[in-house]
Amino acid sequence: MDSEIQQLAGDIVRHPQFQQLRGFQHHGEGNSVYDHSIAVAEAAYAIARRMRLSGDETASVVRAALLHDFFGYDWHGDRFRRYLRRYSGIKRVVRMHAFVHGPIAANRARRTFGLTQRECDAIARHMFPLAAMPRTRIAWIVTLADKAVASREMLAAAGGYLSLACRSVTA
Repeated sequence: MDSEIQQLAGDIVRHPQFQQLRGFQHHGEGNSVYDHSIAVAEAAYAIARRMRLSGDETASVVRAALLHDFFGYDWHGDRFRRYLRRYSGIKRVVRMHAFVHGPIAANRARRTFGLTQRECDAIARHMFPLAAMPRTRIAWIVTLADKAVASREMLAAAGGYLSLACRSVTA
């Protein structure tokens, strides 16, 4: 991790609740929510630097990027599946992880780290277009960084599955 990011948000990275994100799988096997969050923070930091944002705004971008998936539950697990089974139709769709985790992460991050309203707004809206449209530069940067990193992670995961499938076909 970049030492500049460590300076801007080392308190978050070292926090025990943030460290717990290592235990939640995210975009494919071997990729945790922690790994994803660090990668998004690094990408967002690079964008903020290229845009020559102020030091305060860059710090807000990094903090929001680190905490954009600070939802604190295993969305692949049985407990979340049981929760979803209670609903059907559109009610079930709007309670799916992709739709609900932004506001959950924002509230949890605000309570744990005392983030600003702009930082919380960026976290809550990072799933655009499944969430409300971002309204600030901070929110757009976090959204863009998350989409880029998640796409890379999902392609890597799919590549692993594809190479397994190809091996079984040629065997």
